[in-house]
Amino acid sequence: MAESIEKPTVNVVAPRQKKGAFGILIDYLIIIAVAVVMALNYHLFIVENHYAPAGLNGIATMIQYKTGFSIGYFSLIINVPLCLIAFFSYNRKYALRTFCFTFCYSMSYILIGKFDISAFQYNAHEQNVVFPVLISGVISGICYGILFALYSSTGGTDVISKYMSVKKPELNFFWVLFSLNFCVAVASFFVYVDKDANGAAKYNYLPVCLCVLYCFVSSFVGDYFLKGTKKACEFTVITSHPEEITRRIHEELKHSCTIISATGGYTQAEKTILLCVINKHQIYDFKNILADYDNTFGFSEIVTETYGNFKKIK
Repeated sequence: MAESIEKPTVNVVAPRQKKGAFGILIDYLIIIAVAVVMALNYHLFIVENHYAPAGLNGIATMIQYKTGFSIGYFSLIINVPLCLIAFFSYNRKYALRTFCFTFCYSMSYILIGKFDISAFQYNAHEQNVVFPVLISGVISGICYGILFALYSSTGGTDVISKYMSVKKPELNFFWVLFSLNFCVAVASFFVYVDKDANGAAKYNYLPVCLCVLYCFVSSFVGDYFLKGTKKACEFTVITSHPEEITRRIHEELKHSCTIISATGGYTQAEKTILLCVINKHQIYDFKNILADYDNTFGFSEIVTETYGNFKKIK
């Protein structure tokens, strides 16, 4: 009888091959395209709806709201020294790619602002404002995922939190990032203030809620995009029938196994260990195969991403 035991999630990671000049050029072109999309995202869905997104760009958004100083210029002023610190402190590749994004993002934001795009902007006028937040969060999440996959970032708090995680490895990267974004959310409460009929300040929790929602949506989408959709299940099977099980896995599930010889610790009997990675929808079929053989048991664990050709499978 096969037994499934829940185990911690793991990643199956293959060694990365070095890219040639053409591959590096493609990476930078993708980063530039993502920067343009992110600049459009801010113009179309964020700035006009009076809420601050995550990170230093959230601070830039609040500064532009209060003073009119462009997000594009603020991003350059902040991210150029941050990228220099990253370049000389811990990783030049990461710093150069992040600088490429921040520079193109800033220039794109400034240039787009010179055109009248009001016909395309989503201004919710404080009604159903959650919709532009969701749209902008999804777009940002996809952009984050692409950038992290290319060993880049949006700059700002990403660079700060990564620097702190390198210099202070005992600090959790995500907790540092969360703390920085939490400060942005709290600050937005005091920035986006309305006036009542008597001119007194009228505070509103809506910008804080929108900031938190934006952070959640963008983080969720970015994490899902980064991990990929090729989630699978790895089975470890101890059996006395390796040939039969391997043949059926190959014929019925279109997968193969890694076969390892082993010795039982209690009986000292010769056993065989089978390692097999299958798609999640094949778990039930796999268990049915194992159930047909005595002296066989197994356990499984979820892998969050797999590499390889999975096109010709059941």
